[in-house]
Amino acid sequence: MDSSNLEDVPSPDGELTLKIAATPQDTNIYGDIAGGWLVSQMDLAAEISAGKLAKGRTATVAISEMDFLCPIRIGSTVMIHTEVKEVGHSSMNIRVEAWIQPPFESDEQEMYKVSEALFVMVAIDENGRIRAVPGS
Repeated sequence: MDSSNLEDVPSPDGELTLKIAATPQDTNIYGDIAGGWLVSQMDLAAEISAGKLAKGRTATVAISEMDFLCPIRIGSTVMIHTEVKEVGHSSMNIRVEAWIQPPFESDEQEMYKVSEALFVMVAIDENGRIRAVPGS
């Protein structure tokens, strides 16, 4: 069989930066995991990724191109992957993807993409002022 005719199975881009369980305290009024909770986790992952690159504090200045593709159920394992797309003098563009493994899935390797966004981060100093990214 020619494997070039097979469709690619979607998988995360970038490195696994954060892995967390979705719990009942993270739900909205309908019992699904709240979108704001997911945005917060994605922002944390972007900050971790940018902080490594900036070798210190960073701040989020913009989030763009965010899509929500499916709800997250309680008990899902949420995995946040990050990929540095561009580095400027003081800013970094970080692509962030959120994937889940639902609870009690028959295939434990099965993952579903939930959201993605581009986070723009800036390096900041101890006074909260913008500073250069080392090596930029």
